Amino acid sequence: METAALIVVLVIALALFFDFTNGFHDTANAMATPIATGALKPKVAVMLAAGLNLVGAFLSTEVSKTISHGIVREDQITPLAFLPIIFAGLIGAITWNMLTWLLGLPSSSSHALFGGLIGATLVGASAAAIDFGMVLSKVVLPALIAPFTAGVIAFLATRLAYGITRRYDNKPDGRDGFRWGQIFTSSLVALAHGTNDAQKTMGVITLALIMAGWQSADQADPHIWVIIACALAIALGTYMGGWRIIRTLGKGLTDVKPAQGFSAETSTAATILASSALGFALSTTQVASGSVIGSGLGRRGSTVRWGTVGRIAVGWVLTLPASAAVGAFAALLVVWFGNWGILIDATLAVAIIVGLFLRSRRNAVDSSNAMSEVADSGLAVKVPRKAPPTRRQRAIQREEARLKAEAQAREKAERKKAAKADATANADAKARSEAKATAKATAEAREKAAAATDVKKTGAKKTGAKKGSKR
Repeated sequence: METAALIVVLVIALALFFDFTNGFHDTANAMATPIATGALKPKVAVMLAAGLNLVGAFLSTEVSKTISHGIVREDQITPLAFLPIIFAGLIGAITWNMLTWLLGLPSSSSHALFGGLIGATLVGASAAAIDFGMVLSKVVLPALIAPFTAGVIAFLATRLAYGITRRYDNKPDGRDGFRWGQIFTSSLVALAHGTNDAQKTMGVITLALIMAGWQSADQADPHIWVIIACALAIALGTYMGGWRIIRTLGKGLTDVKPAQGFSAETSTAATILASSALGFALSTTQVASGSVIGSGLGRRGSTVRWGTVGRIAVGWVLTLPASAAVGAFAALLVVWFGNWGILIDATLAVAIIVGLFLRSRRNAVDSSNAMSEVADSGLAVKVPRKAPPTRRQRAIQREEARLKAEAQAREKAERKKAAKADATANADAKARSEAKATAKATAEAREKAAAATDVKKTGAKKTGAKKGSKR
């Protein structure tokens, strides 16, 4: 009994530390976007997220019931055998969380926990002890559907936000006001994170208490002290910041405009809060990433680099088997060495945690330098500096081009008509000039003919006079 009590204490301690790592690992899901767009200062953002994670942990216990009364069939395992399995599963989850935190990878803490528990159960008990139907319906399918759903919602919300604020008169569109909206939406994401992720640790502790006989199996809700302890642990972890993950997601979101950030956070919060009410244990990281991609597609002119999205997805896929492998190894040590295996596991867990923490100090990341480098995840969504015209703008441009062409055609026709009129006037003037010249020439010819006639008459008279005088 003393051994069981010691294992329960170790499980509770490890579970709370996992909750702590979950807090600083997933802070970026709520606060990377408002930090990147300048809506919130880094320290203010993590402090706000910590407070709302604390509040969110008290709002629902449905996800806790999924963990403590769903994934593992407690009746298939004896309590004394199951406690070391929970212990080993937590070691697998914490190891993966610490490793991905060191690498700055936005992996899923939820899937790390599920993978660790499943791997430890497979080795420490049997496959029959796992309710794969529950795993499929409450974990796997939501993990596949939720990011897509969040992406669609973010896509539509982004289109709506840009459609409402779009202007065609070259006046300011007022979209910077979405920065204020981001304070509210990012707060909702932090609240949703508390309602979903903190409950997973509550479920693990409740499961351990049931196995130890310290809580009735008929009582699905966690004790109040469990809720308080888990809420404080995740809030403290959130307050520590998780700046490595924030750098990865935050610098990846520097091209995201406030309207997009607002839409992505709204979608993330709505998806997680709805799933928490239904008892689905979602990955906040996957939902947030799906929302960001959806909001990027929703802004005209932006493109998604699916190769980068594929690399991020590979990291998500590896989370479950990798943490399961570590959990299985830790459970194997217990199977081989019994209680000494638990001591070996505890020693290895402390060594791994301390080693990874010391390794992180070589290139420390904090609030002062978290946004100083561009991470690979930032290449997922590319937004050009100058977006192409919208459908309405293209229609306006076509109408302007048509009116311009008509004006040019009218001007050309008028110039042609004026030229024709000028040519006609010139021809008439030339004809009149020629007529005048002809009339003048005719008059001159007549005058000459008349003068010649007069000369002839005068000559004839003179000749007649001479003849008369001779007679």
